Amino acid sequence: MSLIDSGQTNIEAAPPEWLRAGDSRLRLHTTVRLRWLAVIGQSLTILLVNWGLGMTVPIGWCFAVIALSAWLNVALRIRFPERQHLTARSAFLMLGFDILQLAALLYLTGGLENPFAFLLVAPVAVSASALPLRTTMALGLLAIGAASLLVAFHFPLPWCHHDHSAPDIFHHPVAWCQTQTLAIPRLYVLGVWTAVVLGIVFIGFYTWRTAQENRRMAEALAATEMVLAREQKLSALDGMAAAAAHGLGTPLSTIAVATKELLREAKEGEPIYDDLLLVRHQAERCRDILKDLSARAEELDTILSRLPVSHLIDEVVEPYRPLAVPITVTAGPKPGVYAKSDAAREPVTDRNPGVLYGLGNLIENALDFAKDQVSVDATWSRDEVRIVVTDDGDGFPLDVLEQLGEPFVTTRPATTIDHDEPGHAGMGLGFFIAKTLLERSCARLELANRPEPETGAIVKVIWSRKAFETPECWDNEEMAI
Repeated sequence: MSLIDSGQTNIEAAPPEWLRAGDSRLRLHTTVRLRWLAVIGQSLTILLVNWGLGMTVPIGWCFAVIALSAWLNVALRIRFPERQHLTARSAFLMLGFDILQLAALLYLTGGLENPFAFLLVAPVAVSASALPLRTTMALGLLAIGAASLLVAFHFPLPWCHHDHSAPDIFHHPVAWCQTQTLAIPRLYVLGVWTAVVLGIVFIGFYTWRTAQENRRMAEALAATEMVLAREQKLSALDGMAAAAAHGLGTPLSTIAVATKELLREAKEGEPIYDDLLLVRHQAERCRDILKDLSARAEELDTILSRLPVSHLIDEVVEPYRPLAVPITVTAGPKPGVYAKSDAAREPVTDRNPGVLYGLGNLIENALDFAKDQVSVDATWSRDEVRIVVTDDGDGFPLDVLEQLGEPFVTTRPATTIDHDEPGHAGMGLGFFIAKTLLERSCARLELANRPEPETGAIVKVIWSRKAFETPECWDNEEMAI
């Protein structure tokens, strides 16, 4: 079975269950540990303000609110295993409690006049990094609602008047602090509210967007690893077939010899004679099958382990030749290369399943969009090897041209060339996987549309000649450029 025969459309499968964007990736121990940090920080802050700075706060009510968080953590630790993953609903309840608990503390200590009011952003940021967008939006609205209420409803902000006559304000803080009510202009409070709301919206969206990109990349890389694992299994089957052909040869020869000796002693017409004759014929058939397997394995080892550029393209293109859209293949030195020079010698590379799959995917995509023809042109020089896939379709849409190669960006139509019935539009993983596999072989991809008045897309796959002819990338810095 060739690499392309194994099928390319199966890669557009659904992402792994654990990576679906609608699931929660937040574990219980994460929320518990964050809440313990909040409990410690809140307690130290209240003690410092009340006893260290001498400002009067409703310390009993404040520690009652903090104790709610501590008791919740204790109850969760007793009731559930620490490594348990939270559902989106459970995570919403946990983070929603944190927002309300912080809002209650702010209510007791000055509302939005309290400089710690900006911590309302924290639960929303945690949600944005690990929870679905709808959950994050709900928590953001809850936080904005709490901030809005704190504008009008709150205890006075603890404050004190500095008594500069105190001899040492660091050793006698209570002596220089005279508690008073601080009158903060309403316009300033509204400015703080605006800052909190914008922080919730901006930081929440930015965190969600960054986490979403990471999730998409993880899904795409997981699909890439599935492709590589499948192709490795196919390659392993060839090796197993060769090993079976070698290992079974001796016992089959023994069976054939023993059967021949028994046939000499048996007489024609006896039931055992016919059975022995059948065993002999089947052993000979097995020997012929194993001989074919050995021949194929030797052919793969001696011929297909190293491929010239032209043979590489022929192997990739061959499965698509029966399709309605014709494929034109050309291969030769780059124009201007002297025919008898070493640069004109056709480059030869190792048979790389990743390169075969990547090129096959590019050709398949070109066939999906082509109208009358697809061309595959290979050229080489002393410094580089270039394979260009061109179609005569409508070309790449300008709005996605710069994004192609990223996971889940696709221009594939809902109906493909080999299916008359409407299908799905694709997940955009095929081109990403092809690009990833080709770049692992030190190639770089260039995408463009054909210059007017021609129409169609151009995909260029370019290797340095040294990288193409060696099994592994030889200059990572060159690839970064």
